[in-house]
Amino acid sequence: MESANYCPVPINQIPLLEFYKLSKSWFFSWPLNSKLLYKKLIISWILILPFNIFICTGSFFLMNDIPRLIIICLSISLVFPLILISNQMIAWKYILKRLVSEKIVYERSGWYDGDIWEKPLNWRQRDLLIAQHEVKPIIQQLTNPLLINLILIFLSMTFLFLFL
Repeated sequence: MESANYCPVPINQIPLLEFYKLSKSWFFSWPLNSKLLYKKLIISWILILPFNIFICTGSFFLMNDIPRLIIICLSISLVFPLILISNQMIAWKYILKRLVSEKIVYERSGWYDGDIWEKPLNWRQRDLLIAQHEVKPIIQQLTNPLLINLILIFLSMTFLFLFL
């Protein structure tokens, strides 16, 4: 007979421990602090900008049209922070899904031997609390810069096509 505390899920696939691991990682901990998140996204945008300028100056058409070159480079540089935010959003939504689920889908040794284990009631309650009070605010924190980034890309492309 199995004990009440027995958990067949490998330690690295337990949703609570996945949450702790993600929240302690360098990249995925950015949304834990709003100011740090915006600072890192602006830095990533600034760091990718010279690379985009270098690529755009290879175009003969853009080399002769400096305002268009600048707007295109600024707009294309916004895609990199968008990718970073999207990556974070996907990871945190995955953790949210694992925490709110009543069952844990796990793999014992590889992709071919997946199994399902139903969480005990105390695990479900704890995981739901963490999902509601820790993970959902993080996802909400990521939604604002995602929308801002998409709006900036849309506005810059609209300005480019309407006025230049």
